[in-house]
Amino acid sequence: MDLPGPIHDFLLVFLGSGLILGGLGVVLVTNPIYSAFSLGFVLVCISLFYILLNSHFVAAAQLLIYVGAINVLIIFAVMFMNGSEYYKDFNLQTIGHRITSLVCTSIFLSLIITILDTSWYGIVWTTRLKQILEQDLISNSQQIGIHLSTDFFLPFELISIILLVALIGAITMARQ
Repeated sequence: MDLPGPIHDFLLVFLGSGLILGGLGVVLVTNPIYSAFSLGFVLVCISLFYILLNSHFVAAAQLLIYVGAINVLIIFAVMFMNGSEYYKDFNLQTIGHRITSLVCTSIFLSLIITILDTSWYGIVWTTRLKQILEQDLISNSQQIGIHLSTDFFLPFELISIILLVALIGAITMARQ
């Protein structure tokens, strides 16, 4: 999207703050339904970031796959959970929440340190960018298809297996 500089900057700040608030909602809200809805909000904000980057196909795929399929699957799984079992053992659950928040905070800090220490303009990145620029005749969606069927074939298939396991788990929970 070609917007003037101040409007683009405002939208980036607005979406970034929405992303941070939604992420905090996912982590800090104790009700799992509201947490799943916060996750949906985060995924929609990410899709809007892709629209600002003029990557409309990836934005549509983000909406269809993550918001439309995965987040709905998570919401169904949470709705099938028995509420009384979720809140039954409060003391054990608060200890689990503290351990989980400690682990998540340490992972977050290690990711921040890794991002700050990484050289983003390395040799691999520039050669890959040159290869993409040389293939001007191929559209973005064709490039995505080529990468999904060659470079990212194994992760693509692993994600489909994980989604299948999640769907079978949701069906099993629903039958009980």
